[in-house]
Amino acid sequence: MRVIRASELVTYVYCHRAWWYQSENIPSANVAWLEAGHAMHERHGRQVIVSGLMRLIGFGLILTGLAVAAAVLVSGWLG
Repeated sequence: MRVIRASELVTYVYCHRAWWYQSENIPSANVAWLEAGHAMHERHGRQVIVSGLMRLIGFGLILTGLAVAAAVLVSGWLG
C-alpha cells in the first residue's frame, strides 16, 4: 500500500491535474517560472528575518535609552 503524504493531498485539492502530473513524474513546463518564484520567496524570507532582527535591536535601544534616562534622573545629574 502506498503512503499518501499531506503535500499530495494539498496538491490534489488545489489542482487534480497537477497531482496527476506529479504522480506520473511528468516534469513541469514552467521551470523558469517556478525557479523565479523560489528565488523570490528566499529573498522575502531573508527580508523577514532581517526586519525581525532590526525590530529587536530597536526595542533594545529604546530600553537602553530609558534605562540611561532613569539613571540620570535618579542620580540627580539634571538638577
